[in-house]
Amino acid sequence: MNTALQPIHSLVPGGNLEAYVQTVSAIPILSVEEERELADRLYYHEDVEAARQLVMSHLRFVVHIARSYSGYGLAQSDLVQEGNVGLMKAVKRFNPEMGVRLVSFAVHWIRAEIHEFILRNWRIVKVATTKAQRKLFFNLRSAKKKLAWLNHNEAEAVAADLGVALREVREMESRLYGHDLGFDAGADDDDDASYAPVHYLEDKRYDPATMLESADWSDNSNGHLEAGMTGLDERSRDILYQRWLAEEKATLHELAAKYQVSAERIRQLEKNAMNKLKKNLETEMTF
Repeated sequence: MNTALQPIHSLVPGGNLEAYVQTVSAIPILSVEEERELADRLYYHEDVEAARQLVMSHLRFVVHIARSYSGYGLAQSDLVQEGNVGLMKAVKRFNPEMGVRLVSFAVHWIRAEIHEFILRNWRIVKVATTKAQRKLFFNLRSAKKKLAWLNHNEAEAVAADLGVALREVREMESRLYGHDLGFDAGADDDDDASYAPVHYLEDKRYDPATMLESADWSDNSNGHLEAGMTGLDERSRDILYQRWLAEEKATLHELAAKYQVSAERIRQLEKNAMNKLKKNLETEMTF
């Protein structure tokens, strides 16, 4: 067995992906006996060096899987890195007593990490959030044999094959062929021909006319409320203020103790005061 393997941190797919591929392809493939020995050392003795060798010898397999996802417009090096994360998770969980090769066990973990990365980065808005939608997303892409939209019979066949409703196939198909639209127009875009949302979504929060109107409405409302309150007796004004306008609202029992009456009496006084205030405000608003 070749033990002079490079450290994992030195094998990171960066700008020169081809050099990385050549490097990992030169790492020898483990025989059944070598893999079992390393897996036993890791599983029973937590041998970190054994884990490193298991990961290194399977990096070429990750590249092979990552290349099958090249049609999503994402950097191949990123897909490889995410697949490597899945490989390391698989190595950590691999049980040599399962009677299968590591490559067969790891494929699930590698694909899972790549799938998660694609769904996070393929669109600004998530195209698939549930487990069923994720399955449909990847299977629908592989099931489509042409760039055109599926006709009715083709869509029904895909739905039957994947065990989902026809409506879900159509919805996912529209998501697959949707495109992200930048909020701001590009530097080279013609203002007359550009459809960037920034040209149509106006922020009116700081419009001078709107701010003045809001301020006038607030002042006017406060003025009417103040005038309406002056028409109440002092106790009624205090009850309404303590119950509705003060920062720390008073309870019925607190006001009952203050005025030495029952809480039910305070509730009645509050109700009567509110009715009088409403009439006063109606009178004020007519002038």
